[in-house]
Amino acid sequence: MAVDSGSGGATLEYTPTWALATVCFFFIFISIFLEHSINLLVNFLKRHRKNALTEAVEKLKSELMLMGFVSLLLAVTQNSISKICIPAKIGDIMLPCRKKGASEEKETEDVEHFVIVNKIVTNFSAAANGLYDEILRQTVHRRLAEEDDAAASDSCGDGKVAFMTKDALHQLHILIFVLAVMHILYSVLTMALGRAKMRRWESWEEETRTMEYQVENDPNRFRFARQTTFGRRHLTSCTETSFHLWLKCFFRQFYNSVAKVDYTTMRHGFIAAHLPSRHNFDFQKYIQRSLEEDFKVMVSISPLMWFVLAAFMLVDVYGWFVYLWLSYVPLLVVLVLGTKLEHIVAKMALQIKEQNSVIVGTPLVRLNDDLFWFRKPRFVLVLLRYTLFVNAFELAVFVWVTWQFSFKSCYHENTVIIVTRIFLAVTTQILCSYITLPLYALVTQVKYIDLKGCS
Repeated sequence: MAVDSGSGGATLEYTPTWALATVCFFFIFISIFLEHSINLLVNFLKRHRKNALTEAVEKLKSELMLMGFVSLLLAVTQNSISKICIPAKIGDIMLPCRKKGASEEKETEDVEHFVIVNKIVTNFSAAANGLYDEILRQTVHRRLAEEDDAAASDSCGDGKVAFMTKDALHQLHILIFVLAVMHILYSVLTMALGRAKMRRWESWEEETRTMEYQVENDPNRFRFARQTTFGRRHLTSCTETSFHLWLKCFFRQFYNSVAKVDYTTMRHGFIAAHLPSRHNFDFQKYIQRSLEEDFKVMVSISPLMWFVLAAFMLVDVYGWFVYLWLSYVPLLVVLVLGTKLEHIVAKMALQIKEQNSVIVGTPLVRLNDDLFWFRKPRFVLVLLRYTLFVNAFELAVFVWVTWQFSFKSCYHENTVIIVTRIFLAVTTQILCSYITLPLYALVTQVKYIDLKGCS
């Protein structure tokens, strides 16, 4: 007879060896398979000289190792943590869900019992045995969890409760796993959407090698700044006041955020500043590699990000609707950053007009740090990095709550809030990956250059 471990189950001493070996073999096989797959991906990227993406994959591996180490520590220390006792009054402060009273719990149990009895009566002839087994399994599982938590509370004595129960620690394990998966999915989606946006630029790059382009951008051709294609796009009546300029830039990011004339003008400014003798330089390929460098930064998680995550979990109190307000923050940040980048492009056009009313050949744009906040172009990338992390965490919490507590949880009391959160998360991801990040890569490379691996 199997000996009970005190928590409703047998120890390894009385577990069949075939069951133990099967579980070990399964998880070892999955781990080796994942590790081998990552190594194949790294080798593939190295063969194609994708150094930035290789480093990004290595950073993802480091983040997964960190999450795994946190999960391991929780597993090792969960017995000790569950034995920590705190006063019951403190244990009822800042709860994510409102605690049900005794009468409320009894009413809920009565309803559940009625539903179960009704199912048994109506479906007895078709599936009595299967339904009984399922009800029995759920009841036993719930009773064991309740007894385990009750035992932990009883060990604390009167007026005290467990700091965290084993059941709560297990659910925290699941949250870490979901966050890791969501971080990987968001990272892959960010790169995929960014590269999809840049595929359109390939035809523009090919067009710069045609005779029609050379004639249209004849270096001996004189034009007024407003008569150039770049000038007609940016030097309009909407740029006469600062308010109208910002408003125009805000709406421009939603439609044709990077026009062909923007790309060709930025390309000309880059080549004139850094490679005046290489007019056939593949600027699109260089920008794509620059996006990969930015992606390497985006996937990394700094210690401050982990503290931000802990802070969000701290203020997740019932009635505060923290995750609803949190859903708006990434979207607002992305919209502000997209507007700022469009404003920088428009300001470069205004600088051309202020310096020369007559343009010879293609307008020559020059980027300086004064156009960025705090004179730091990388600050925009830092904000994008934090934005995507918060957005991934917010959606990970939604998936975790649905998985662990179903849609009947107090987290999902309001259907409108659920739909709003999902819509905002998806919208933020698309805007950031498909519009803002490629625009950032294009604008910042006018000034900065790193030709390693480029032809």
